[in-house]
Amino acid sequence: MSAVQRHAVVAGAGIGGLTTALALHRKGWRVTVCERAPGPAAVGAGIVLAPNALRALDAIGFDIAGAAGRALPAAMGLRSPDGRWLSRADTAALAARYGGPPLALHRSALADALTAELPAGTVRHGVEVTAVDGADGFPVVRTSAGDLDGSADLVVAADGIHSPLRRRHFPDHPGLRHSGETAWRTVLPAAASPAGTATAETWGRGERFGVVPLADGRTYVYATAVVPEGHRPADVRAELLRRYGSWHDPIPALLERIDPAAVLQHDLYDLAAPLPRFHHGRLAWLGDAAHAMTPNLGQGGCQAVEDAVVLAHLLDGAGTGGVPAALAAYSAARCARTDAIRVRARRAGRIAALSHPLAVALRDLAVRATPAGLAHRAMDGLFDGFTLPAGREGAPTGAGTRW
Repeated sequence: MSAVQRHAVVAGAGIGGLTTALALHRKGWRVTVCERAPGPAAVGAGIVLAPNALRALDAIGFDIAGAAGRALPAAMGLRSPDGRWLSRADTAALAARYGGPPLALHRSALADALTAELPAGTVRHGVEVTAVDGADGFPVVRTSAGDLDGSADLVVAADGIHSPLRRRHFPDHPGLRHSGETAWRTVLPAAASPAGTATAETWGRGERFGVVPLADGRTYVYATAVVPEGHRPADVRAELLRRYGSWHDPIPALLERIDPAAVLQHDLYDLAAPLPRFHHGRLAWLGDAAHAMTPNLGQGGCQAVEDAVVLAHLLDGAGTGGVPAALAAYSAARCARTDAIRVRARRAGRIAALSHPLAVALRDLAVRATPAGLAHRAMDGLFDGFTLPAGREGAPTGAGTRW
């Protein structure tokens, strides 16, 4: 650790921002996290941490399973609206192939667990980073509450899919692309969650419905539909029942139990084109701010976790003067992988959102005909794709290397 403690400012207290804060804190940095929201979210959605994200969290010694519990459904997969399984993956087989199964939990549980590992006062709610001046030298961070005292050695833009810092520093980038779909998401309390609910996503014609039991006994449900951008039904429950109420059990029962006030709706976007790099001087972008992708592969949050761990790893031992070079190495390490996943998620969404009856029939037939081994191999690049780049001295480090 440097004689003078280095200071990092993180814009955004989402999963990527908080993981970055924890990873840097464990490397000896002083970290300030600025979050525009007035406090931790009272409502939210679930997140599935795939094996690659769990491996990244393990690399920084963060035991999310110990903090949030562990729910292991016997199987997970894709279904048709009448309940037939199109494909099914055995949890034990996933664990054997990738070193552990995915972990599903509420986003707030993950955020709370990460925050609990940080020094008190690290996260400042109700403070939005509005600009970063002098990123080529020692940045001055301007916020809605005034300029932060002193300059920062590093600023991390984890300010989300609509990142103001991305728009400011990449003014010629085309920005976001609407996928043609909207999504509804909510979490049902344990008392409203049917026992034995399986983890599954059901594909219809231009519509999907997902059910994910969480580690704490609650159930995360989500739905997508091909609709015009900005479509907002006046009665959410009636809209969801109209679209999915005749689908297989337990979907109708789950819809009857939702609290419309707790349902989040967001149109789905991804970046229209990749960013040319994820850094500028001492300013770095990560997560949705760097590579916004549609949720079709469940990798948005997982890639943010990977970003955070790789960034902190490359900054380790860099010293104050070496921060820009470490950020350039971070760009080199992360740009290709995240953009490949962004493109793959876009393609997967197009297939899942098919609506023509013949196209849907052919899609479902192809899914049913795909051997399990081939389906697993198709996921290897995602679930086995996390590695830590060579260290500052050039020595290679493995994916499971502990700090």
